[in-house]
Amino acid sequence: MIFSRISGTGGHLPGNPISNEELIAGKGLDSSDEWIRVRTGIAYRHLANAGTATSDLALEAASRALVAAGRNSDDIDLIIVATTTPDMIFPSTAAILQKKLLVTNACPAFDVQAVCSGFVYALSIADKFIRSGEHRCALVVGAEVFSKILDWSDRTSCVLFGDGAGAVILEASDEPGILASVLHSDGSHSGILSAPGCLSGGTILGDPYLRMDGQAVFKLAVNSASNVADEVLSKAGLSQADLDLLIPHQANIRIIQAVAKRLALSDSQFVVTVSEQGNTSAASVPLALDAAIRDGRLREGMLAMMIGVGGGFTWGANLIKL
Repeated sequence: MIFSRISGTGGHLPGNPISNEELIAGKGLDSSDEWIRVRTGIAYRHLANAGTATSDLALEAASRALVAAGRNSDDIDLIIVATTTPDMIFPSTAAILQKKLLVTNACPAFDVQAVCSGFVYALSIADKFIRSGEHRCALVVGAEVFSKILDWSDRTSCVLFGDGAGAVILEASDEPGILASVLHSDGSHSGILSAPGCLSGGTILGDPYLRMDGQAVFKLAVNSASNVADEVLSKAGLSQADLDLLIPHQANIRIIQAVAKRLALSDSQFVVTVSEQGNTSAASVPLALDAAIRDGRLREGMLAMMIGVGGGFTWGANLIKL
């Protein structure tokens, strides 16, 4: 039987970290460092320059993942990029990344749009492609330049987000590395978190900025994340006692703390990067995964769960063993 395992990870954050004070001063926000920290747990974030594309961030993260896996670009036979902020309408950011990586083998490359759940979705898809036997080495990326769609006059949302990219190399293996995945979506909640504008006739119709009902998102995120954690463990025939680390979407420290309480897990079992990176949407889970591997918290043989929740409303989880 063919399985898939993560053989390398990489992450990239553009520029220097921007503190709450620097953001407030630079954008003229009616806010304070204390207000942001208390409500979100965020102290810093990274913002890409105006000329930086999502594929540029993806390229850096992918290159680091290839080095970690001991692979080169022509070993890749599948590219999936999870993003809400593609370089352009088409071609896909994955195809543009394929060009920038100099992948010459004409492998399939496509984007996945599930907002902050995007990487969890993309990893599950890549796992199924590899299990089919048709692919051996997949590049899976979560990348965002979310600053492109922020309304800098809305202090309740703009302070939450940052830009970045995370990537993994997923390879065929005789031993299971992706033990189980669960994906969900409920479109009836599509209005609580969206960027509702669209392009038509060369102009933007509607509101092009991110809009969010914070309280509704909080409630759904906590419930969805807690429930999907139990669901993916049950699917794998495991329990919370078997889990070494939980890598949640880095949206808000209050959401993470509420999920930790629901699951009765210790603080040391949660990987938290939101204070230094903000919410990087589809990039947040792979960035946190890469951080946990590189600082030694997640090591070979350990069991980890990745959880994503995002607009759609989408949610899902991957259970992995390194």
